[in-house]
Amino acid sequence: MKIAVMGTGMVGKAIATKLVKLGHHVKMGSRTAKNVNAVEWSALQGERASCGTYADAAAFGEIVFNCTNGMGTLDALTAAGADNLADKLLIDVTNPLDFTNGMPPTLAVFNDDSLGEQIQEAFPRAHVVKALNTVNCNLMVQPSLLPEPTDVFMCGNDEDAKNKTRQILTEWFGWQTVHDLGSIEQSRGLESYMPLWIRMWGAFGTANFNIKIVTGG
Repeated sequence: MKIAVMGTGMVGKAIATKLVKLGHHVKMGSRTAKNVNAVEWSALQGERASCGTYADAAAFGEIVFNCTNGMGTLDALTAAGADNLADKLLIDVTNPLDFTNGMPPTLAVFNDDSLGEQIQEAFPRAHVVKALNTVNCNLMVQPSLLPEPTDVFMCGNDEDAKNKTRQILTEWFGWQTVHDLGSIEQSRGLESYMPLWIRMWGAFGTANFNIKIVTGG
C-alpha cells in the first residue's frame, strides 16, 4: 500500500520506518522536497521509502498519517492540499502542544475544541481519526516494549475509517485493545490527557509507559 507520513520528527520517522518494514511504500512529507531529515531517512530505508513536499506525499498516499508539529498542523495540511486528502483516511497522532513559555507545554486548543476537530472541519472530505496521541512514538508502533498489554484509543466520525484504523493498530502495529470513544469531538479528551502524560513522564523518568482500562460493576 502507498502511505503518506506528514512530518519528519521522531514520531514521523517511527511510524514511517515501521510501515516500510511491513512492506508498504511510504513517502515522507515536509515543507520542502529536500528536507534533510526526510532525505536522510529515505536513503536509509531503501527503495520503498521516498520523500517530497506535503502535497507530494498527500497525493501519493492512499492513507495519510499526520505526524506534524501540532501548532503547525493546519498549515501543513493546507499545503498538502484538500483535494489530495479528500476521501482518504487521515490518522491524526498530533497534540496541540504550545512550547511558547517553555516546559511543561500548555494546550493551544482545549475544553470546547480540539485539534482533531479543527482538522476535520478544515478538511471535511477527509476521514479524520484521532489515534496514538496518548503514547510515545516507540510504543505507537511496538506496544510489546511494555511487559504487559495496555490500551490505546481512537475517535472519528466515519465508521469505515475507524474500522480501518483499528485494523492498522492491531494487525500492523500490534495493539491488542483499541477503545473507540466515538465522534471526532472526543479528541478533546484524548488531547487533554497530555498535560498529565507529560507530568507522569517526568515522575517516572521514562516515556515508555501507558495505561490499561479496568472496569467493574
